[in-house]
Amino acid sequence: VLELGGKDPMVVFADADLDKAASDAVANSLYNQGQSCCSVERVYIEESAREEFEKKVVALAKEQKVGIPTEEGVTVGPMVSKLQLENVKKQVDDSVANGATKLYESPIPMGEGNFFPVTVLGGLKRDMLIQRNETFGPVVAVSTFDGTEKEAIRVANDTEYGLCSYVYTGDLAKGARVARKFRSGQVGINCYSIAAAQPACPWIGHKGSGFGTHSGMDGFRSFSVPKSLVFTTSAP
Repeated sequence: VLELGGKDPMVVFADADLDKAASDAVANSLYNQGQSCCSVERVYIEESAREEFEKKVVALAKEQKVGIPTEEGVTVGPMVSKLQLENVKKQVDDSVANGATKLYESPIPMGEGNFFPVTVLGGLKRDMLIQRNETFGPVVAVSTFDGTEKEAIRVANDTEYGLCSYVYTGDLAKGARVARKFRSGQVGINCYSIAAAQPACPWIGHKGSGFGTHSGMDGFRSFSVPKSLVFTTSAP
């Protein structure tokens, strides 16, 4: 069983609870400094709700504090290595150089430490590095879609990865229709799937996100080898 990373999309329709969607977008982009296989790495907000949503995201991002995790009030710690910090910086710099907007950048501690600022980006395009490659950093990467189900499915699936996806909408029937078309192993509908899923749910990556399954009956089968006993007479 191999888990090979992800570029997990979060699609937010204008009819969603935007407060919850913005809160989940920030929390699940920044969890463990974004260094999680199932972090939200691409946020797509319906164009008609972009301005309101981005304001909510920036307000929540401003509540975060980067620093040493044992210090009071710190919510975002250091990156795992200098190499990873430079990788995130490269993606953010590439985005801004190619037309993205840096909506917010937090302060970071002075001195030593692999600290990267909490960053909110807007106006991202599909050919930017940060939209194609796994980021693994404290960045909320926001772009838009036209609000149709077809486009929601297209942008979510526009990646070589397929670990987790998320869709937020006030219409659960629409959410279910869209979720069924997402090519990923888990889809959270108005929730962060790994936190809300039952133990019986299999954990699996589609496309370049992995091979095999763990958890649930499918997981038990992945760690088992079938065996046949063949008798030509009645079994003892």
